[in-house]
Amino acid sequence: MSRSEDDAVRRTSPPIRKSLGQHFLGDRRILARIVDALELTGNETVIEIGPGRGTLTELLAPRVARLIAIEYDRALAALLRQRFAETRSVLVIERDVLAVDLAEAAGGPYRLVGNVPYYITTPILFHALEPPRPELAVYLVQREVAERIVAPPGSRVYGALSVNVQALATAAMLFRVAPGSFHPPPKVESAVVRIEPRRDPVVAPGEERPFRQLVQNAFGMRRKQMRRIIRELLRLDVGTADKILALAGIDAAARPETLSAEQFAGLLRAISPGWSARN
Repeated sequence: MSRSEDDAVRRTSPPIRKSLGQHFLGDRRILARIVDALELTGNETVIEIGPGRGTLTELLAPRVARLIAIEYDRALAALLRQRFAETRSVLVIERDVLAVDLAEAAGGPYRLVGNVPYYITTPILFHALEPPRPELAVYLVQREVAERIVAPPGSRVYGALSVNVQALATAAMLFRVAPGSFHPPPKVESAVVRIEPRRDPVVAPGEERPFRQLVQNAFGMRRKQMRRIIRELLRLDVGTADKILALAGIDAAARPETLSAEQFAGLLRAISPGWSARN
């Protein structure tokens, strides 16, 4: 599509809904780089989250076997159906992505891509990490979120999001995207991040929920030492808390932001079933 065609789509599109955090990416070079990051061969099923006006959809459609576009905005979903009515490989689903079973919608292995609304980025990330997971996911998110996702233990922005993603997947921040690449421009810088499920996740499927809960509770007290955190979470005396931490190989004086995903997994197993019984 030429720039004049892009302008025509913009003029005929529904009004921008700020309540949905809509910022439409229009930079063709950035869009092409996002498609390339999916490493497509032409045989894949791809789910696109928040296709909006269909600029990324248009680039994806000829490069995949099936493209499932999930759009919450009713007017935009109607626009997409009209725009891709003659493209048999494109299916538009008008729903909240958090209410869609992604693997079921794909009907098999799939890859995931999306310009994710900033206000619901974390819920979408966790939703997509529910098994069975996509083979590969490429997200356009707020730069600060991307930095938190890939942050190593001990870094300034390392937190619960870092641990919960890294326990299940490998993540890499690919490149930044300036506000001027969007319409309307957001007030923050964005970045593209690629997330690929680990072949050796540090927690088993049955451990994922208590693991996430443990991590989030621990970072809710991130200024405290692990001894105090374990005592308060499990209502234990100092000696018992220290034994659990020793069993997990964790320094009782350590703070949550210094622990890796593997260490949190070891801690979960050291305190289970006590943890499970209390939550």
